Amino acid sequence: MKIIKTAALIASGSLALIACSQNTPAPEAAVAPDAMFFPANDDTGISPDTPLRITFPDPLTIHSEGVIEITDAETGEVVDRIDVSIPFGPFPDGRMSGATQEDRIRLGRESVMSDYQVNTLQGVDFHYHPVLAFETTAIITPHNGALGYGETYNVHVDGDVFGLSDRDFEWSFATRDAPPDADTGRVTVASDGSGDFVTVQGALDFAPAESAEPFEIFVRNGRYDELVFLNGKSDIILRGESRDGVVVRYPNNSAFNPPRGNPSRRPAFQLYEVSDIQLSDFTIQNDFIGQAEALLVRGDRVIIDNMQLNGSGDALTTYGSIYMQDSELIGDGDTILGYATLFCLRCTIKSVGPFTWTRTREGQHGNIFVDSEMIYLDQPLPWSVTDDNPEGQKTRGVLARLPFNGPREGPRHERSNFPFAEMVLINTRTDGIPPEGWGPVEEEHAEFSWENIHLWEFNTMDMEGNPVDMSERHPLVRVLDAEADAELIANYSDPTFILNGWTPEVK
Repeated sequence: MKIIKTAALIASGSLALIACSQNTPAPEAAVAPDAMFFPANDDTGISPDTPLRITFPDPLTIHSEGVIEITDAETGEVVDRIDVSIPFGPFPDGRMSGATQEDRIRLGRESVMSDYQVNTLQGVDFHYHPVLAFETTAIITPHNGALGYGETYNVHVDGDVFGLSDRDFEWSFATRDAPPDADTGRVTVASDGSGDFVTVQGALDFAPAESAEPFEIFVRNGRYDELVFLNGKSDIILRGESRDGVVVRYPNNSAFNPPRGNPSRRPAFQLYEVSDIQLSDFTIQNDFIGQAEALLVRGDRVIIDNMQLNGSGDALTTYGSIYMQDSELIGDGDTILGYATLFCLRCTIKSVGPFTWTRTREGQHGNIFVDSEMIYLDQPLPWSVTDDNPEGQKTRGVLARLPFNGPREGPRHERSNFPFAEMVLINTRTDGIPPEGWGPVEEEHAEFSWENIHLWEFNTMDMEGNPVDMSERHPLVRVLDAEADAELIANYSDPTFILNGWTPEVK
C-alpha cells in the first residue's frame, strides 16, 4: 500500500486545514438537528481525553474564525477555549511554497510559539490542529489535560468555524468518575469510547514512568487523528488490534512545527528518551509531506514489530538501539535518517528517493537489514509537483548516501560528516536500485577518510531471487564472500551481536 501525499489531499476535504485570520462575533446558539455529536448530548461515563466530533450530512472545511469553549456545567468556568482565528502554526498547511528565505526564518525557527495554537504533551509544547476535518466529520481536540474525571461539561462551537454563520452548536456530557486501575498493568484505547481511553496519547500519559513488568496498552481498531509524544518512560507495550485496522495519523512536518532544539517536533509519532518500549500491530501515518516522520525514536531497546509506517522525507528517524521485524516503511527519500543501531529482519522499505541517510556514530553499529526488501517507488518527489511543474522531479533510489552536509567554512568538527557510517544488507531483495547502488559519498581527503565506513552487501537479489549484478557498485562498497566472510556474515545476521548484547524478545 503506497500512500500518496500531495497538496491536493489537503484541499480535497479528506484533510481540510485552513490558515487562520481574525475572529467575528458569533450568532445565538442552537443545536443543529442534522449534526451528530460525539460524545452524544447528555452522554455519561466519558473519558476526559476524548476528542469531540461533529458529523454533518455533507463534507466540510474548517474556516479561520470562531471560538470553541468548554465550560464546567456546575460553576460556569471556562475550562478550555480554542480561538480558531489564531493560526494553527507558522505554515498551517505544512507547505512553504512561495515563502522567501527571510519568511522561512521569521515564521519558522524564530517565531514565537504562543503566536500560534499550542498543545503541551508530556511537558513539551507543539503547534497543533485544534480542529481537523475528515470528510463530513470535524474533529476537535481540546488542550491536553483540560478535562478531568467526575465532571459535567457544556460545549459551545461557533458555526463560523465551519462557515455556518446562521447557527452554533451546543451539547453537554459527563466524564466518568475515576481513571482505570493502573495495577492491572493493562488499559484499552478505543476510538468509539468503549475503552479506558479514546486516544493513544491519553493512555501514554496515564502509563507509569516505569514498571517491573511491561505496561500494556491495547488499541482497538479505529482511526486516531492525534499527535503522539512519549517522553522519558519505559517498559510499555503498545499493541494494536490489527496492523491495518488501527491507524494513528496526524499532519505534521518541519514547516508546521519548525525546529526548536530537542526534542524534534515534526513527527506524527515520537518516542523520546525512552527505554524498553514495544510497538506492535498498527499503522502510523504522517499526512503532510516534506520533512515529516511517521515515527521518530530516541531510546534504548525499542522494538518495532509488525508495523506499517507511512511518512515522507526522513519517514523513520532513529537514535539509540532498535530492533524492527516484519514491518513496512514507506517514505519520500532519506526514508531512514539513521543515527541508531537498527537491526531490521524481514522488513520492506519503499522509497521515492534514497532509502537511507546513514549517520552512524563511532563505537556502534548502524543500519543492518537481513532477509528484507528495498523497493524503489518510481514517482516524483511529492513537494516537486506544482502547477508550473506537474511532472515534478524524480531522484535515484540509492540504498544509502553520505554527502558532505554543512558549512564549507569553519572548524572541521562543526561541519564533519559521518566517517563511521555503517549499512549492511544480507540476503536482501531489491527493485529499482541503480547499478552503483550507493552514493553520493563525500570524496576522501585529509579531513575525511573512508577507512571506517561500512557499506556492505551479501547475496543481494532482485525480487525473483536472482543475484544482482554488482560490477558497477560504488567503489566504497564491499561485497561479502560466503566463505571468506562467513564469520562476518553470521555476526551481522545476529541481532544480539549488532545490538551490543541485547537479545530482543518480542512479546
